[in-house]
Amino acid sequence: MIPGMSRAAQRYLPSTALIVVDMQNDFADPAGSLYVRGGEAIVEVVNAELEAAAAAGAVTVCTQDWHPESTPHFAKDGGIWPVHCVAETWGAQLHPGVRVPPGTTTVRKGVHGEDGYSGFSVRHPTTGVSGTTGLDTTLRSRGVDSIVVIGLATDYCVKETAVDAVRLGYATSVLTDAVRAVDLREGDGDRSLAELRAAGVALP
Repeated sequence: MIPGMSRAAQRYLPSTALIVVDMQNDFADPAGSLYVRGGEAIVEVVNAELEAAAAAGAVTVCTQDWHPESTPHFAKDGGIWPVHCVAETWGAQLHPGVRVPPGTTTVRKGVHGEDGYSGFSVRHPTTGVSGTTGLDTTLRSRGVDSIVVIGLATDYCVKETAVDAVRLGYATSVLTDAVRAVDLREGDGDRSLAELRAAGVALP
């Protein structure tokens, strides 16, 4: 470490993007419909990373699930998930404790009913047709070559965002103290970290 500089501060350059994944009420609040256990506990860690990134002139991005009321993504419509993060509802809003710096890019996923696990891509849950969120284009236009991923949840949207980032050629890391897992099956979070490491994602 550079003396007098925090570890968080040393992570960021103007060519770095910090992607904060889905720190939304339905995931991060115990009253949320798809609460990720311990999600609220990482809010201040997320804030510290956002502050460090902004201070370094890095690009900051917040992703949000932003679903219609009915989508094959939801169990009631044939999918596997309870209704969550419906557009314009309390559950879809970012957790009120998250301090978003001015100029942060917002990426909304699943807007047209797609599966929106990655901040970079979406996929229709029945046809399998994939599309882009436009995030890659935005980051390249701002000279980004490395990405730090934090947020919720390790075994779904964090993992898919980081894997996509590597696939697109970015040097990518996931901060393990700033993520939490759904663990739909016990151990999913740990298995996802192993998958990320195998895909070339750094896990500081």
